[in-house]
Amino acid sequence: MKRFGEITAVILAGVILVSCNSTPAETTGESKTAAPVKVTPLTRTKIARTVDYTATIQAFEEVNVAPSAPGRIEKIYVEVGDRVNKGDNLFLMDRTQLYQLKLQLSSLEKDLWRLDTLLKAGSAKQQQYDQLKTQYDVTKTNVNFLEENTLLKAPFQGIVTGKYYEDGEMYSGAPAMSGKPAVVTLMQINPLKVIVSLSEQYYPLIKKGMEAVIIADVYKNEKFIGRVYRIAPTVNSVTRSFNVEIEVPNRNEMLKPGMFVRVSMNLGEVETFVVPASTVLMQEGTNRRYVMIAGDGVAKRVNVVIGKRFDDNLEIISDILKEGDLLISEGQSRLSDGDKIEIVQ
Repeated sequence: MKRFGEITAVILAGVILVSCNSTPAETTGESKTAAPVKVTPLTRTKIARTVDYTATIQAFEEVNVAPSAPGRIEKIYVEVGDRVNKGDNLFLMDRTQLYQLKLQLSSLEKDLWRLDTLLKAGSAKQQQYDQLKTQYDVTKTNVNFLEENTLLKAPFQGIVTGKYYEDGEMYSGAPAMSGKPAVVTLMQINPLKVIVSLSEQYYPLIKKGMEAVIIADVYKNEKFIGRVYRIAPTVNSVTRSFNVEIEVPNRNEMLKPGMFVRVSMNLGEVETFVVPASTVLMQEGTNRRYVMIAGDGVAKRVNVVIGKRFDDNLEIISDILKEGDLLISEGQSRLSDGDKIEIVQ
């Protein structure tokens, strides 16, 4: 038994000695060998920059026509679907107040003429004349205002798309089916317009008069050519985008407000990075895309934005990447940011 105890002690001492002499790398596995990778230098490629968006066709102009104050509707001259020219009558409101003001204006006009005669003869004071003249001018202004706001006319050539009252009904000023106070709604449908929201990176490339191709899903083989006529003067600080309005001639009035369309714009040739799609990775659980760059013996992760696809290649956009950077083209999927790498041929 004594001999067995001595042997056991020797074995334990040996185990302790071995564990003390082992390195941290051997016990923790922290030391990693450099991963072999292949690289390719980044070079800029000229491509035709086109942007594609979806949008909804809108009326070029739309107005919800309403009188200035609630009242009884005397007569509506149009129906939904009627086409009107600029200046055509749309509807007539009750004109009782207008007739009263006209009588008052006529009386004031006579009094003013008489007072003017007396003033010239020296039988009236200038102050009296000025007070009556002011009253006359105010009444005349009110008459002109009611003339325009009791007989409502079309402000532009278009089509009636909404009628919310009938003859003899009271207009209350409450929102109609359009969501706004109105008796009728008028739209200009030729031309039409499309509004698209573009990324701020394209702001320098968008010019007035630039062509845009419009395709509606309901007309598979038809293309409509529009042109940029308005560019927003500011960029939305939240979405980092800006609005562009495109005027679209409505050939044979095939397009209708509310239709879904696809918009394509050619922004000219630009130089950008185009890389194999396999080199662009996606962070798990997110929509973030990135590539791995080789530098100083380690892999560096660089986030990118995906642009256009060219078969098996992708355009990548980044403010960090520069021409000549070494893109890891093989072995990148096993790497993390900062991993040691060895470039092999």
